[in-house]
Amino acid sequence: MKERNESTKIRSDPKVMNNKEKQIFEEIVRDSQKHKVTRREFMQFSMAAGLTMAAGASLWTNEVAASTPKRGGTFRIGLHDGNTTDSLDPATYQSVGQIQIAHTYSAYLTEITANNKLGPDVADSWEANPTATQWIFKLNPNATFHNGNKVTAKDVVASLNYHRGEEATSAAKALLSTVTEIRADGDGTVVVDLSSGVADFPWLMTDYHLTILPAKDGGGVDWESGIGCGPYKIVNHEAGVSTELTRHDGWHREGAYFDEVRFTVINDPNARQTALMTGDVDSITSTDLKTLALLQRNPDIAIDNTPSGSAITLPMFCDQAPFDNVDVRLALKYSINRQEIIDKIMFGTGTVGNDVHVSPNMPYYAELEQRPYDPDQAKFHLKKAGMDKLSVNLSATDSVYPGAVDMCVLFSESAKASGIDINVVREPSDGYWSNVWLQKPFCFVKWGARPTPDNMLSLAYAADAAWNESHWKNPRFNELLVAARAELDEAKRSEMYHEAQMLCKDDGGTIIPAFVNFVCARRKNVMHGPSVASSWENDGARAAHRWWFA
Repeated sequence: MKERNESTKIRSDPKVMNNKEKQIFEEIVRDSQKHKVTRREFMQFSMAAGLTMAAGASLWTNEVAASTPKRGGTFRIGLHDGNTTDSLDPATYQSVGQIQIAHTYSAYLTEITANNKLGPDVADSWEANPTATQWIFKLNPNATFHNGNKVTAKDVVASLNYHRGEEATSAAKALLSTVTEIRADGDGTVVVDLSSGVADFPWLMTDYHLTILPAKDGGGVDWESGIGCGPYKIVNHEAGVSTELTRHDGWHREGAYFDEVRFTVINDPNARQTALMTGDVDSITSTDLKTLALLQRNPDIAIDNTPSGSAITLPMFCDQAPFDNVDVRLALKYSINRQEIIDKIMFGTGTVGNDVHVSPNMPYYAELEQRPYDPDQAKFHLKKAGMDKLSVNLSATDSVYPGAVDMCVLFSESAKASGIDINVVREPSDGYWSNVWLQKPFCFVKWGARPTPDNMLSLAYAADAAWNESHWKNPRFNELLVAARAELDEAKRSEMYHEAQMLCKDDGGTIIPAFVNFVCARRKNVMHGPSVASSWENDGARAAHRWWFA
């Protein structure tokens, strides 16, 4: 009897099943989560696989029932990188706080799905002509704004045109530079004409600036009211402090399982993590990496550590001395110890960068020779620039990325061997995006992931881009960027992007030490599907409509 009991005990634990049993069990769980198997059938299959009735019931509760979305509750999110200067005007979106809130109260033509594919949002479908110079979007007929009005093609046209024109100041203006006309074909169809082919155009529609908002009768869009067509509607909003939302019953898609969503800006990483551990919030957008190992041991906390194309950038103004000299830029690029930053600041939650803003998980990534930490090579370039020593200021704040200031200090230490003195300036967190970024000649920045090279390079490296953070203007690069955007031959397009990335690496004004993982945390009762998007923190900033309480 003792031997039989021990055998049953072993087989009741999926951790000690043999490979075939595990495979069968995992198939049962997957089918149950997809509602292909009832609870009774699950119990029968589990017992046939050797599980006890008690073990099968426990597994149903923990693996199946908890993975089945259900409605209810208030989802409280501790948010980093929120500022009192943040606005609901989509043309001004910059901070993580704005991006998270935008994806909660508004919607877009398309979305990046939880498994990093392109999916529908306000648009149900889209198609292009053979040269990709015209795109036609069919809208979801059930999409409504929070005031009950139907979302029409007129609203979409106005929303996209808001980022175009001579007077437009939106960073998304560069993404729409090839657009010649956007027009409505009835209430449910939008036609976009381009001056040249853009194969990635539907991907561009996921950009966080391009929210779909109500059109004004006199032109433009109504962003001031806070009315969107997303899964939740704003009840109260205090920029840089908190935002309260309630479910939009007219949401045109699945999800929006929570009754309410509350964002609280907690820029201090330690305070944010403490709020999660004490239960004051249910999820945080960024953990304190210094104490990540300790947090992982907390049985009430789950960690989402998601590799991404989100990059740390250190842009240098190429039109301002001393950064206007390419040898000075190269000296600084050779003076940063990238692996040391990954090990000591990021605690392994990142990938070494190579001064190219195309990550290894993006299409057309070029495997260029990795630039090493080489103080002697840095001295060589300083000498070519006519210098023996160099002194520069580097601005940073930890609200942008936990450990940002420490990362810059570590850079400063490694640069000393090159004869370079980097004075790290700790900037106030509030207003960093308006007072430091694009204002000061050398600063710390963290970019979210973009889905394609054209998207990223057009935003921040094209000569006329509003967010050309390094003021870099390379004629050959810009020629390649335009040509690659319209090239439908994959081999030719790959060659163009390869050369463009080489120019970024060897001539560009941006140091990219690393691509970061999105390391977010949530209470164990907060559930999501088998994968999360790597485009932004908290499942591509869509946790509010994709996640649920167990």
